[in-house]
Amino acid sequence: MLRNLVLAMRSSAAFIFSCVAFAAAAEYGTAKEAKAMLERAIAAVKEDKAKALDMFNKGESGFKDRDLYVACANASDGTVTAHPTTKGEHLQDIKGTKGYPLGQEMMRNATEGMIKEVTYWWPRPGSEKPLEKTTFYTKVGDQICSVGYYKE
Repeated sequence: MLRNLVLAMRSSAAFIFSCVAFAAAAEYGTAKEAKAMLERAIAAVKEDKAKALDMFNKGESGFKDRDLYVACANASDGTVTAHPTTKGEHLQDIKGTKGYPLGQEMMRNATEGMIKEVTYWWPRPGSEKPLEKTTFYTKVGDQICSVGYYKE
């Protein structure tokens, strides 16, 4: 009986630790979730661009999830058209915290029908500490849209 009790306690401890690990991992978005959000954003822009940009700006319909969000800019001049906190800036002027010109790379390389990625340093929303971030991006009609995730 003591042996069964010890086994039960070990199983319970393993379950609790796995739940804690899962909860910690679920606090932030993953690469898979970021790419899936971008794919949903692509479909939304193709269906109704104005409505999609409005949803992205408001973070509605699942287009803001933890630290994942959709950002878009005009492909022609780089004016940011959708972002949860920033609008009116120019994509080509945006640089990572260590100076990498990610906006210029996105403007230069965004291609309709192809999802590409760029990695740079950027603080997570609500923080000032720069972390390594990878952003998936593509061109959709006259927009360049993106969703990024943090590596840690």
